[in-house]
Amino acid sequence: MLNPKKERTEFNKLHKRLRRNVGSAIADFNMIEAGDKIMVCLSGGKDSYTLLDILLHLQKTAPIHFDILAVNLDQKQPGFPEHVLSEYLEKLGVAYHIIENDTYSVVKRVIPEGQTTCSLCSRLRRGSLYGYAQEQGITKIALGHHRDDILETFFLNIFFAGKLKAMPPKLLSDDGKNMVIRPLAYCKEKDIEKYSDFKQFPIIPCNLCGSQENLQRLAMKKMLENWDKNTPGRVESIFSSLQNIAPSQLADTQLFDFTGLQLDVPGNDKPDVFESDSAGLDILQ
Repeated sequence: MLNPKKERTEFNKLHKRLRRNVGSAIADFNMIEAGDKIMVCLSGGKDSYTLLDILLHLQKTAPIHFDILAVNLDQKQPGFPEHVLSEYLEKLGVAYHIIENDTYSVVKRVIPEGQTTCSLCSRLRRGSLYGYAQEQGITKIALGHHRDDILETFFLNIFFAGKLKAMPPKLLSDDGKNMVIRPLAYCKEKDIEKYSDFKQFPIIPCNLCGSQENLQRLAMKKMLENWDKNTPGRVESIFSSLQNIAPSQLADTQLFDFTGLQLDVPGNDKPDVFESDSAGLDILQ
């Protein structure tokens, strides 16, 4: 048990680290600009509470002005403590809105008992949040996904979908009408857990899917935790690889013009793939 002085010191270090990581992610991906109206999506979990808390601190010190609106989607889960978030946000003095949409009944009706509900639940949540954001003139939708979420998604796609993709820190929706940002992209889940414990956020468990066992994501989480424990630095290296991609060293013909590669020999009139404008566009797409 830490004494109060040491505990405060540890908290200050943790808070500073989280603010630095969030600030770096915002700067690297140009997540927040002057005049933005940021909708921070609150689920009642540790990640979204931490996201809101850090953004509120940064809002006070940022050289630009941006507004924050905290939004929660009440999915009408049985026993959901509706008062918790509203009381917490009113105490903070933060502008907020509760969207009421019974997605719980839809999920329970469509998904057979015992099967994973996360995918459908996520799609329904996203639709509700996107719609409200457009109505309110929101310029950025901030989600609480952290570094571990991104890596778990990366390996889920590799192992179960045959795709090399993860969660981007900044994403434009398919219809081009919503911009999603993930300011916690550089933050470790274990740091967020510690921060949440320090702050004693009023956590609300997800009764819809939080109790489901043997989810594929849970397996990815345990895999990463084991690597982090037994091979320090491996997880950091994997995350760095997501920002250091060499398309010509993979095998996606849509991403790199392999068919256009030609030897640079005398008499070869075909343009070198690395000198042609079209090849450059292929590489960047």
